[in-house]
Amino acid sequence: MKRFFARAVAPLAAGVLLWGCTGNPASEGWITLLENGGGLENFARVGEANWRSEDGALVADKGGKTSSFLVSRQHYTDFVIHAEFWANDEANSGVFIRLSDRQVINAKNSYEVQINDGHKEWPTGAVAYFGKVTKPHKAGGRWNTFEITAKGPRLTVKMNGVETTQVNDRSFFHGPFALQYVSGIVKFRTVQIKPL
Repeated sequence: MKRFFARAVAPLAAGVLLWGCTGNPASEGWITLLENGGGLENFARVGEANWRSEDGALVADKGGKTSSFLVSRQHYTDFVIHAEFWANDEANSGVFIRLSDRQVINAKNSYEVQINDGHKEWPTGAVAYFGKVTKPHKAGGRWNTFEITAKGPRLTVKMNGVETTQVNDRSFFHGPFALQYVSGIVKFRTVQIKPL
């Protein structure tokens, strides 16, 4: 009986532990696109980054001459994105939302939530060209979370539970989102989206 009970409870305990680590309840409306390094089929590749599953995360550490992206197959308007990421000190990456073009992706035709500790004007947690950080936040060398909320013209970014910036802008209202790789080592462990 004890062995049966242990076997029955172990998966439940593991599930509770996983729920606590992600910071997101397994509530209605959340769509998991990437988890434990799996889920590449939910994205289209643009560029030459060597995205691969490794040690429970999706990892890139080499790219081409231009930025590379993993573009969501679905389009979204209002939503919350929960992303767990790791970057080394030299990493240049980001989460782009409401893309205007699935093939030509940049911070002038979409909103880019930066992962780049070395950028002086638009460091990690900023929305490049649209929202400066309230104070610098460093991502290098550890796991971090982004909570990116887009509702109408209002964008809010939280990093590790602390708000980094707010934007009120009407440039882009609808489109897919993308995970970027430019340089350094970048890992994404979990990516979830909740349409609003």
